[in-house]
Amino acid sequence: MNDHDALPEDAKSAVLLGRAWRPGVGPCLVTLRGRDLVDITSRAAPTARDICELQRPADFVRDAGGDLLGAVDDVLANSWEDRRDEAKPYLLAPIDLQAVKAAGVTFAVSLLERVIEEQARGDPRLAAAARAEITALIGLDLSQLKPGSEEAMRVKALLIERGAWSQYLEVGIGPDAEIFTKAQPMSAVGYGAHVGVPPFSQWNNPEPEIVLICGSDGAIKGATLGNDVNLRDVEGRSALLLGKAKDNNASAAVGAFIRLIDEGFTLDDVRGLDVSLRVTGEDNFVLDAVSSMRQISRDPLDLARAACGAHHQYPDGFALYLGTMFAPVQDRDGAGKGFTHKHGDRVEIATPRLGALANIVRGTADAAPWRFGAAALMRNLADRGLI
Repeated sequence: MNDHDALPEDAKSAVLLGRAWRPGVGPCLVTLRGRDLVDITSRAAPTARDICELQRPADFVRDAGGDLLGAVDDVLANSWEDRRDEAKPYLLAPIDLQAVKAAGVTFAVSLLERVIEEQARGDPRLAAAARAEITALIGLDLSQLKPGSEEAMRVKALLIERGAWSQYLEVGIGPDAEIFTKAQPMSAVGYGAHVGVPPFSQWNNPEPEIVLICGSDGAIKGATLGNDVNLRDVEGRSALLLGKAKDNNASAAVGAFIRLIDEGFTLDDVRGLDVSLRVTGEDNFVLDAVSSMRQISRDPLDLARAACGAHHQYPDGFALYLGTMFAPVQDRDGAGKGFTHKHGDRVEIATPRLGALANIVRGTADAAPWRFGAAALMRNLADRGLI
């Protein structure tokens, strides 16, 4: 994959919204005009949050005037953190003030892997045996179950009787979706940035996902790609360690751009996306996988409604990771050891209608510390006369 692949295959007709760091200025909103990125930051919409609060954000971005930031290929190339020239523009995560939420256990394959993590108590050496035992015990195709249905409740009763019930099965086939906080507003990293894995995790993996971008009313305004970096050993020890497993420095990657919903890109298009993953290691290890949104157990619209409503509000809107069917079992360092990240892994997540998100794995202490938060953004915009 090269930097050009960060754009959708139909980029000429797509309405894209991104954010870029402009040296001497700060974070700017950008969109694509031909092969150029244009800075469309204005008093009318100084943040990505403001654009996504509009009734028809695609129309606003399509018609917005702005200043030339540079050729998109040059900005993408300069977005790689390892070789970045700080005197030139580079991409940021395309979200800013939005809450960063995630839906868990929305695919049957990842559902079973969560159960295996729990049964193995976070020890990758026990995963293979737990996988064989649970598969033999359940003996069911859980992907055919509609969560919360009468049939699902009958399966739940059967699994309890067999002693195989799990908290992950509860949210996988039960009536209530798992929605959790993945990261804090302003903390997500973008295309080319490092993604962080903490040193206390020895069993972890990327999670390639579609990310919905929603307004404060819960309406879906666009979609992008995400990497919900996951620590399998930490969460496997206890679901109460979910925050420790999910919310770490540089652990949420989003981008490269938000594709805004319009007549050429609808929620039905999102429902049909296939998401590819490639991990390339400095040890010459290569892992390839594909996730299909057609296999998701809960509709994206239902997940957005579960995240936001009369019971829970997000005045700045929210980004919602939709979950993954990717469950890595390919051995990396020997039989039965499974997959885990290594320093320097290149992670590429792509789908033709959204483009690609690519990052390099580092330790959380080696990734750039998060210092530019909401207060810094407000001060920056005020100094520029935008608020």
